[in-house]
Amino acid sequence: MMARRRKEEAQETREKILDAAIEVFHKSGVSRPSLSEIAKLAGVTRGAVYGHFENKADLFSALTDRIDLPDESLCQANLDNVCDPVGEIRKRWTALYRGVATNQQWQLIFEVLLLRCELVPESGGIYQRCAEGHREGTNRLRKLVEAAVRLGQLPENLDIQAAVPILHSSLFGLLHDWLMNPADYDLATVGERQVDAIIEMLRTSPALRTGTLSSLGA
Repeated sequence: MMARRRKEEAQETREKILDAAIEVFHKSGVSRPSLSEIAKLAGVTRGAVYGHFENKADLFSALTDRIDLPDESLCQANLDNVCDPVGEIRKRWTALYRGVATNQQWQLIFEVLLLRCELVPESGGIYQRCAEGHREGTNRLRKLVEAAVRLGQLPENLDIQAAVPILHSSLFGLLHDWLMNPADYDLATVGERQVDAIIEMLRTSPALRTGTLSSLGA
C-alpha cells in the first residue's frame, strides 16, 4: 500500500511539473526559461524536476506526449495492412483539429510547439527532438500514402516524394494559422474541409504526377 501511494505521489509531482512547464514555456518561450523557474512554479525542488526528467529536452518531449498526435496514433497499427489508408489520414487529422479546438491544454501545448519554440543552437536537444518527431511523422504519413496508391485510393503515378511534404505542411500550416487568430474561424469545420480538399488535390492534380517536374524543366 505504501509503495502504491509513493508511486501515486510521484506521478502527481510529475504532472505538476508538466503543468508548470506548459505555463512557463507558453509565457516565456522554450529556450530562455530554466528548470528552476519551472520547479518554483510547480512548488517542487529543482532536484525533484531532475528526478523525473533528464533535462529540458526530455521535459519538452514529455509535453508532446500529452497530445494524441495523429502520426503517433497511426504508428500503433501495421501501416502496411491498413484497409482504408485515406480514411485513416482523414479520421486522425480531423480528430486532431477537433481536439485542439476544444481542449485548452492541447491548444496551449500546440502554441508552445508552433509559436513559442525557438529552435536556436542553444536548444540543440529540443531541436533534435523536433527534427526526429517531424522525420518519424513524415515517414508514417508516407507509408499511408504508399498504401493508398497500392490500394487504388490514390493515382498510381502520384509523385509521393512531392505529395507527402505538401500534405504534412498543409495540415500543420492550418494549425499555425488558426492559433495566430483562433476567433477568425472554426478550426474543426475548416479543418475537415481542408483535409478533403487536400485529398482531392492528391487524386486529381496533374502537378502531382510523376515526371511533372522533369517535363516542366525540359
